[in-house]
Amino acid sequence: MKENEYEFKGKQEDIMRSIEREEEEEKCREESLTIFVDKRKLSKRSEGSDTSTNSSSVTLETLHQLAASYFIDRDSTLRRLHHIQIASTAIKVPIIGVLTCCNTWETFAGTLTVTDWPEYALCELLATTVTETRTGPLGCSNYDNLDSVSSVLVQSPENKIQLQGLQVLLPDYLQERFVQAALSYIACNSEGEFICKDNDCWCHCGPKFPECNCPSMDIQAMEESLLRITETWKAYNSDFEDSDEFKFFMKRLPMSYFLNTSTIMHLWTMDSHFQRRYELLETSMKQLFLKAHRIVHKLFSLSKRCHKQPLISLPRQRTSTYWLSRIQSFLYCNENGLLGSFSEETHSCTCPNDQVVCTAFLPCIVGDASACLTCAPDNRTRCGTCNTGYMLSQGLCKPEVAESTDHYIGFETDLQDLEMKYLLQKTDRRIEVHAIFISNDMRLNSWFDPSWRKRMLLTLKSNKYKSSLVHMILGLSLQICLTKNSTLEPVLAVYINPFGGSHSESWFMPVSESSFPDWERTKLDLPLQCYNWTLTLGNKWKTFFETVHIYLRSRIKANGPNSNESIYYEPLEFIDPSRNLGYMKINNIQVFGYSMHFDPEAIRDLILQLDYPYTQGSQDSALLQLLEIRDRVNKLSPPGQRRLDLFSCLLRHRLKLSTSEVVRIQSALQAFNAKLPNTVDYDTTKLCS
Repeated sequence: MKENEYEFKGKQEDIMRSIEREEEEEKCREESLTIFVDKRKLSKRSEGSDTSTNSSSVTLETLHQLAASYFIDRDSTLRRLHHIQIASTAIKVPIIGVLTCCNTWETFAGTLTVTDWPEYALCELLATTVTETRTGPLGCSNYDNLDSVSSVLVQSPENKIQLQGLQVLLPDYLQERFVQAALSYIACNSEGEFICKDNDCWCHCGPKFPECNCPSMDIQAMEESLLRITETWKAYNSDFEDSDEFKFFMKRLPMSYFLNTSTIMHLWTMDSHFQRRYELLETSMKQLFLKAHRIVHKLFSLSKRCHKQPLISLPRQRTSTYWLSRIQSFLYCNENGLLGSFSEETHSCTCPNDQVVCTAFLPCIVGDASACLTCAPDNRTRCGTCNTGYMLSQGLCKPEVAESTDHYIGFETDLQDLEMKYLLQKTDRRIEVHAIFISNDMRLNSWFDPSWRKRMLLTLKSNKYKSSLVHMILGLSLQICLTKNSTLEPVLAVYINPFGGSHSESWFMPVSESSFPDWERTKLDLPLQCYNWTLTLGNKWKTFFETVHIYLRSRIKANGPNSNESIYYEPLEFIDPSRNLGYMKINNIQVFGYSMHFDPEAIRDLILQLDYPYTQGSQDSALLQLLEIRDRVNKLSPPGQRRLDLFSCLLRHRLKLSTSEVVRIQSALQAFNAKLPNTVDYDTTKLCS
């Protein structure tokens, strides 16, 4: 492992040195030097003679050699040129500072105006815009104090330019024109007129030189530099793929199931060596792209006044998302010596030349929900086992659907909504559920004193007489009669007990509250004051019932202070209790609804499979069916913020299960429901103990 670390650090240092060397060479290529000479003062000796014998004589070859050596050793070269300038009259221009950075020229060009151009500006601009006669790629030496060493600008006699004090000798009206002409000669190479305007300087080209503002050689050199950067970019990526860290990471990836990008990224973060190798690649790429952006910026600056713009093409940066997809391509699209491109969205490969021979067999997807729990050991392209709530079918996981629960308990009738509504309006006896009337306070068809509350109930006693049926209530009807001129008003309160048990396990029917239906009174054509009181629930409000508890109270109706108002008094609160309030009788009470199939033994057998399953999947199947029964039973609870737990009442009173058994079953269903996909559990209100 230590050897790999040393090798890794060595590679990193090599790459960093390579990048620094290229940047240094790029700086060298930006430097230039031009020597203006007086040809009449040059030595006439042959090119092969020794120049060291007479330092005062200068040949053209000597100056060429010095110009070339400037890019190797600036210090010595500048000192030799300075010595030649002092010893010889061939170099007449006074010594000024050399500025070789293009950015310095841009700074001066952006701050100087024509009126600021006398002696200092001319010298600086000449120093900045010297004509390039030789550029890198030779190395540069360290040159710390540039101002302390003199450099050389040489002027030929044809130009007649003397930089030191020449402007002072000229009249004022000629100084600006002189500077303009000098800059046009030096900066534009006599191919145009040098102009500065709006913080920008350029050459106004003459008709013979339309491309004087377009340094084609510099642009070509930068374009070639961009090509070299592209090649370096490819080499960096190739080195990353060929690295030992990348190969070891690929070998450690599991092949027994499909790896999505999230899984690969998790494994990536767990591999420290591979992560450091990728960080090295990122660092190298960032430096490479920064360098490319600098070149592109300079390329645009140089070519902004060219008639033909350069073509710039740079490769895209490869993010971690690209490499995740690349790793998937190596895993699943790398067959028969062909490497394709993998798409996780379509779960397919795109092979070279539109072939399919690069596609490998994709393993099954392991995960939650519809994904497999494990792949098949004999064929990893197919599922072996599924998650909870799914069943295996021909190598695929499909959602488990509960089998029909109709043979356990029924919920629906064959009557359509319109048919049921018509039968309820007609109080048709075909939808009447025959119940047993029980009351200790009154008898049917008998007059009674309504001053006190009367309690009555209608019960079915299903456990005794109808153990194979459960019952649904659709409506309730009472025929109530009063003596003539009675001011009594009946008040009914109804409680529903769904599956039996005590009266405390009944729920109050919220008549006329919110959207719940109200009683409808119909006057009967009888000598007495008889009314049909009908409460219609219909399919919307239907619910289970075993017993209907009815409480009858009376109140007195009297006229209020205003003729249109009515005031109700309770009989015991009436001013004259000895007054005869009349009598009341109930001729009949009817419950409308229907009975449904119910098999308690089958449900007990279903519950038994929770502890003693018949087969491997029978327990899940039993839980699914019990969940279906539970949800359908609780769905028929009365309106309210929370549903009533009618299912527990069914287990407690119709299956005769103990409280502890009911709690255990409910806990098992809740835990199983939490594992199912796309399910939302709900809270219920306890009704039965």
